[in-house]
Amino acid sequence: MANVDHSIEKNIKPYEPSFETMVPTPFVKFMRTCLIWQFIRFLVINVKMLLVVQKSH
Repeated sequence: MANVDHSIEKNIKPYEPSFETMVPTPFVKFMRTCLIWQFIRFLVINVKMLLVVQKSH
């Protein structure tokens, strides 16, 4: 394995403006961790999948 210089990576801080990435809002964080919402999404996706399979048969 080659030696890799990690000194550049040490200066990188997450969520600083230079990244220009979207930072999740508190609402988004809540929706990602809410089990009730995850279960609802699970049901919706499964119903969609059943409809697609039903159309193909």
